[in-house]
Amino acid sequence: MGIADDAVEIRARGWRTLAALHSLIEAALERALGDTVQLSVVEYTVLDALSRQDGWHMRMQQLARATALSASATTRLVTRLEDRGLLTRILCADDRRGIYTELTPTGLELYRRAHPIHDETLEQTLAQAEERPELAPVVHALQETSVLAEPE
Repeated sequence: MGIADDAVEIRARGWRTLAALHSLIEAALERALGDTVQLSVVEYTVLDALSRQDGWHMRMQQLARATALSASATTRLVTRLEDRGLLTRILCADDRRGIYTELTPTGLELYRRAHPIHDETLEQTLAQAEERPELAPVVHALQETSVLAEPE
């Protein structure tokens, strides 16, 4: 194996480790959010993204980017959440082609209940992952990155 091959293998190993950590976190969050507030991780992600916006709304394409979903998958997800009374769609006042997705008061209340569950589960899962030698370096890298990203 040459130097270039070694570099590729190192990156591939890093990617596999990151994917394993992601899978571990996602499974824990799915269980915790599903059991307590009947939300999936992607549903929580939508509520979280909207809660961070001024006025609690976003254009559908922005929401698709925030959730890493296709436009059609985002539309189906928003429809499901709208059917549950958590979101509503409104036409953009200055661009009739634009549609905003907006949190309802019920959606915001559910998000506020889900947020501490999400954060506690994430913290616990990262602590457990840190105990696994193969995952610890990625957990440490995430912790260093989040410390650098925190506002002062």
